[in-house]
Amino acid sequence: MDIEKNTTNQKRLRILNEDEIQTIYSIPNFTYEDRCQYFSLTQPEKELLETFRSVKSKAYFILQLGYFKAKCLFFTFNLHEVAEDLRHILKKHFNGSKITDLSSIGKVTKLKQQHFILELFNYQNCDTEKRCLLEKKARKSATFCSKPIYIFREMMNYLSEQQIIVPGYSFMQKTIGKAITYEQNRLVTTLQNHLSLSTIKALKRLLEDSSGLYEITRLKHEPKDFSITEIKKEIDRGKQIQNLYQHAQKLLPKFAISNESIKYYASLVDYYSVYKLKRLNEWIGYLYLLCFVFHRYQRMHDNLIHTFTYRVRRYMDEAKSAGKEQVYKSHLERNQNIKKVGEVLYLFTDDQIPADATFQEIQDRAFAILERPKLAAIADQIVTNTKLDEVAFRWEYIDQLSHQFKRSLRPVFLMVDFLAASAHDPLMEAVHFLKKAFMKNKPLGKYPSDTFPQQFIPNGMKRYIYQLNSLGQKVLQADRYEFFVYQLLRNGLEAGDIFCRDSIRFRSFEDDLISDLEWKQKETLLAENGLTICNQPIQVHLAELEKELETRITKVNHHIASGENKYIQIKKRGSHSRWTLPYVRDSESMNHPFFETVKPVEIKNVLHYVNQRCQFLEAFEHILGRYAKQPREEQTLVACLLAWGTNMGLGRMGDISDMNHATLISTSDNFIRLETLKEANDRVSNATAKLPIFQHYNIDEVIHSSSDGRKAETGIHTINARHSPKYFGLRKGIVSYTMVANHIPVNARIIGANEHESHYVFDILYNNTTDVQPDVHSTDTHGTNEVNFAILHFFGYQFAPRYKNIHDKVSKSLYGFKHPSQYDDVLIKPVRKINMNLIIEEWENIQRIMLSLALKSTTQSIIVRKLSSYARKNKTKRALWEYDNIMKSLYFLHYIDSPPLRRNVQKALNRGESYHQLCKVVSYANFGKLRFKTEQDQQIWGECSRLIANCIIYYNASILSNMLTYREENGQSSDMLKQISPVAWQHINLYGRYEFHSNQEMINMDEIIQELAQSKAITVTETHTLSE
Repeated sequence: MDIEKNTTNQKRLRILNEDEIQTIYSIPNFTYEDRCQYFSLTQPEKELLETFRSVKSKAYFILQLGYFKAKCLFFTFNLHEVAEDLRHILKKHFNGSKITDLSSIGKVTKLKQQHFILELFNYQNCDTEKRCLLEKKARKSATFCSKPIYIFREMMNYLSEQQIIVPGYSFMQKTIGKAITYEQNRLVTTLQNHLSLSTIKALKRLLEDSSGLYEITRLKHEPKDFSITEIKKEIDRGKQIQNLYQHAQKLLPKFAISNESIKYYASLVDYYSVYKLKRLNEWIGYLYLLCFVFHRYQRMHDNLIHTFTYRVRRYMDEAKSAGKEQVYKSHLERNQNIKKVGEVLYLFTDDQIPADATFQEIQDRAFAILERPKLAAIADQIVTNTKLDEVAFRWEYIDQLSHQFKRSLRPVFLMVDFLAASAHDPLMEAVHFLKKAFMKNKPLGKYPSDTFPQQFIPNGMKRYIYQLNSLGQKVLQADRYEFFVYQLLRNGLEAGDIFCRDSIRFRSFEDDLISDLEWKQKETLLAENGLTICNQPIQVHLAELEKELETRITKVNHHIASGENKYIQIKKRGSHSRWTLPYVRDSESMNHPFFETVKPVEIKNVLHYVNQRCQFLEAFEHILGRYAKQPREEQTLVACLLAWGTNMGLGRMGDISDMNHATLISTSDNFIRLETLKEANDRVSNATAKLPIFQHYNIDEVIHSSSDGRKAETGIHTINARHSPKYFGLRKGIVSYTMVANHIPVNARIIGANEHESHYVFDILYNNTTDVQPDVHSTDTHGTNEVNFAILHFFGYQFAPRYKNIHDKVSKSLYGFKHPSQYDDVLIKPVRKINMNLIIEEWENIQRIMLSLALKSTTQSIIVRKLSSYARKNKTKRALWEYDNIMKSLYFLHYIDSPPLRRNVQKALNRGESYHQLCKVVSYANFGKLRFKTEQDQQIWGECSRLIANCIIYYNASILSNMLTYREENGQSSDMLKQISPVAWQHINLYGRYEFHSNQEMINMDEIIQELAQSKAITVTETHTLSE
């Protein structure tokens, strides 16, 4: 939220749309299944019911009780307003009795009923004291993120955890508005007290027009790739804001805001035009610019370090390939020369050579067969039995690359301030020496060998770094020394032993955690963030886990031995046994034949239909807010969304539609941003979740989500695109990583093809802002690492991955609380004992890591990446891995013992794969090769593509829901409909010329349902489902 100049607007915030308000605050609209569930009574509830005399009072009590179970709220209503619910209750509980007076009951009786219900569920009213606590929670949430919807959700979570009745919407609006105002006033006061005049002038210069381009606009540009030219520009941008960054480093800690808040405020500078930034309250503008400079400078370091590691790895790979090739060539040459050596040896047994021939004559004949140097080399190899040294060949190739790596790596090396985890790391002495030498512009070869720091060079490497001169003295090879330092830096950066405090991704692990000051409030913070497991005494918690794991080991093996587990297949080979589990198939399929009977419709009409029902286009607010002159025009906005999402581009859309190219560009610039796209996607996802069909997509009565990546080739080089020969051949690409729950794509992000998907599993789950919150989450093997079981367990999710080879995984990674020798001769046996003492000793550090993840002290995927790295193993990480081993072992045993679990996992993953197929069809243009130049544009493509797919899924789910209601109302079976996936597109026309200004063909859902009812759609459905 921003403060405009000269505004005293005290209007309440618009946090939720009407549908969202109704979802929370209106009387539940129950289906028949809902009525059966919420209006059934337990024994304690029946006893309370008997305290009321009349049927009317009793019925009203059941109504209040049922509505409270559904929404944890009380409602004011007359009985005639809830006639259907009343009819159900009277039929079920009062033998169909009639009530003639359909008014409300008396106030005293109503309050008495509410008091009983509160006591029954251990809930409290939101009184004055609770409201004060809620206001404090809102203020605290505003320091993490000032988005009204974020604060609202944090308040709702707090009320749920504390079991407090949700207060009215107007109170929530007022409280959030006051919290945001309080936070902004606090930040402005801090700025006014600490911002120097020179810093203010420097910030203002960013908004000045220089040579036709604002300075801030120059800084927004990101490098397109790792080319020397692009990286030089990035270094220049970094130098431009270096002084401002140093001021920001000192100032921002005084604001006491989270890194995520800094990132959010920085993103507003990316979103807003210079015009908009100048319209802001000047102090808020300074805050946004400070955060932008701070974040941009760190992102610049990320880009430089990525470049550094990428290029060093590439040079090493090239040298490795060249070394292998040289070894091959040398072997080939040696084999050829060996034959010629044989011919030379024949000279000594040749009777035709005169006895008085001189040795010189023999030599001349020998060297005519094989040149003297080659003969000498072969003789030396035979005598010394030396082997070809591939590493030596690699270094010879590095020598040839010296000019390249000096041009590409030295500028980055000089710009980045590398630090080591160990204060006395000898490598850092070499780093400082090289930097000083480069700053003096004195060639390294001019420095005496004994001036180079050499303690970091392993003995086995010295033979390659040094060479003998003509006097037989060891001389250090400066170019090799320089590259070896780069190589070790790259290794250290990936291991976490080398870091950069001015970076986001490559900071030290300790810098990623919450501060010591915050940690002093750990009990309060752990409770507030729902980390109940972390608040348990660790000895008690481990004792519970020990009992559960040991019981499960016994139970699983008993089921196998007794034959109760009929699915496990055991093959004996001598004294060894190997077991397997059968492959699980799932009957759900995309493009179900049911939709072949649905009348074809254009994609623009689908988006219009969905917008009519959930107003997702309202999420697209103009970048200038209420100062905007351009109104939001639905058809133009839809055209922009289709241009982005189909990978067509705005230019091409202007060519093949009736839309003006300039209008498309201005609309896209003004309305389409990641923030607005994510909100639009959330609106569609939440709307789908409210449809009657949605609950039938639950797997085993819970929401079971999955996440997986879809590879997308890039037609244009970008800095985050990477090679992946398996998927892109010789080209580059990115990955669209998406979380799907009950067929809905609830969250997604773009990652590099070289990044491990497992680092983003928690991130994509925890930062899901829709109402669709899963209980169980699955991935394939790519989503697993050494910490995800532990992290997801701490945050209340059940992690349920599918492993490519479950037998091999269990045989190497099943752990118990006893030594393996203490288990009988069973088939499923632990390989090692859990180190309980290690977990106990490091429990406080594990708590701190989990709290840092909850408070978003940094991007969560970065912490997970560092925790799951094999390269660096400190004690805390080993302890977390050990805890993860417990949770992983429990899952392995459950997976082996439960066919339903295996089916559920497969079904959840199949839904993700079906969604990716839909997205592939949606992004059909340019042969599926992405045509976007920046990472930001790729993110926008990903969200637009998801939004189009989301709308298709909503439309299909709407057809199924309406058909479901129609058949139930007509007493017809609907079981087959509940099994149909809404992921289908054979009836959606995505191609051809788009006519946005022609008469809109409205989708008539009633007409569609009538046509389907009269057709053989259900027969086709039943036949298809039965055949599967």
